[in-house]
Amino acid sequence: MSWTESLIQLDYTIFKIIQNTGVSNFMDHFMLGMREAKLWVPFYAFMLYWIWKNARSKMLVFILLTVASFGLADFSSASLFKPFFARERPCYEDDLEGVVRSLVGCGGKYGFPSSHASNHFALATFWYWAIYMIKGQRWYWLFLWAFLIGYAQIYVGKHYPIDILGGGLLGIFIGTAMAKLFEFWENRKKRMANPDTVPLP
Repeated sequence: MSWTESLIQLDYTIFKIIQNTGVSNFMDHFMLGMREAKLWVPFYAFMLYWIWKNARSKMLVFILLTVASFGLADFSSASLFKPFFARERPCYEDDLEGVVRSLVGCGGKYGFPSSHASNHFALATFWYWAIYMIKGQRWYWLFLWAFLIGYAQIYVGKHYPIDILGGGLLGIFIGTAMAKLFEFWENRKKRMANPDTVPLP
């Protein structure tokens, strides 16, 4: 068995374990809720309030880069990588027929990388670094939020663990890139405000 076959077999095994771990009516509803964007509206409103209260002058660029983080993650995962890798979702896999607890239906045919994971890890990463640059605070729980959304995708039968891992890594890369743009914008503002300042070597 090659290493790729071993990896896929491990992915199947972990998928089955997650699909059958802590299964209950409450967990079904909780995990379904984790996937619903409309349930996160109060959280997004809180983020807007936080940036308005703590860094009003940075609010516009914060919002623009937030939208860019989500948009780039969603486009690249759904329109570029999924067609390229063409890995079928669990509910399309013949070997898993009768095994998958598909709580939300199949949806699109391809699942790698997970768009839910890439989108939310991109947001979590950008927000984490932006908030750290603004207030020096480390909101590690943002990554727990993104992880739970990714975990829910496996629980409801939409994705394999590797789909979530791939989407998460893609999101972290995009979120970090947007954070670097935010940092560049911040430094540019400082240089414009203090044109005589000579940067240290």
